[in-house]
Amino acid sequence: MSGAFIEAQNLTKTYQAGKKTVRALDDLSLSVPRGTVQAVLGPNGAGKTTAVKVLTTLTKPDSGFAHVNGVDVVEHPEQIRRMIGVSGQYAAVDENLTGFENLDMVGRLYHLTPAQSKARARELIDMFDLVEAGDRVVKGFSGGMRRRIDLAGALVVNPPVLFLDEPTTGLDPRSRLALWDVIKKLVAEGTTVLLTTQYLEEADQLADNIAVIDEGKVIAQGTSDELKLLVGGQRVEITINSLEDREKAVGVLERHVKGDITFGADERTLVGGVDNAAKTLQVVLKELADEGVDLSDAGMRRPTLDDVFLQLTGRTVKEVPA
Repeated sequence: MSGAFIEAQNLTKTYQAGKKTVRALDDLSLSVPRGTVQAVLGPNGAGKTTAVKVLTTLTKPDSGFAHVNGVDVVEHPEQIRRMIGVSGQYAAVDENLTGFENLDMVGRLYHLTPAQSKARARELIDMFDLVEAGDRVVKGFSGGMRRRIDLAGALVVNPPVLFLDEPTTGLDPRSRLALWDVIKKLVAEGTTVLLTTQYLEEADQLADNIAVIDEGKVIAQGTSDELKLLVGGQRVEITINSLEDREKAVGVLERHVKGDITFGADERTLVGGVDNAAKTLQVVLKELADEGVDLSDAGMRRPTLDDVFLQLTGRTVKEVPA
């Protein structure tokens, strides 16, 4: 793992929840090269936020070590804080200040001169397309605008590494796309990013490498394409009209899909992984018709986070307690 810009080796972290010991991190290791995006993908409670807290000096691991640009996060936390930017799950902004005032305040906290702080605040207002809203009080901002101001605050001192903990949770699709564009521009300029997310699409769009974690462990990692191949690159999905036809539909799908068939909440939707979805769907539809199985819907799709997680753990994200 030598040469990594962000490096974590065998991190463990436990908490006491009443009489129960919760292992938030369980021998977790990551390696992030300079100027790349590392996504940490998993459901609520998987350990994503705890990993970020360790790497950003907000909590200490019980064992293992972590470095950012060669600096130990436990031994030299002040050095780490001077080189990182952090944006959490919820926008950490003062609602009673304007967008500009929030950024100016962050600059002062970083000991920029008043002139430097104000100039950087205006620069970031422009960068994040908030010129018209920059002098408005934040309490009137939309969720997407708050997230952009929060991310801008993490960039006041132009840090070489940025930690983003589920930055687009709760955003509408348009705001999410806008934030993705900002992150892509930062990486193109050389910023190293560690991004936690529950969205496979987000990791697919932004990440050079993805680590899937569950119960504090890395259970798979690789590029987006590598993970999709792991679970089967495409899906055939059918919805039958009657549960009485489910056994026939399962019999047809079992002849053509790879791995297990999964079912929707209503038990009438069946999904299976295949190599060539278009060709397989044609064959499946013909065989279902020959069996007299009536359908209400049929189609093809790419894998989702649930597909990846189900393949790796035997359960879907929706079955994981929040």
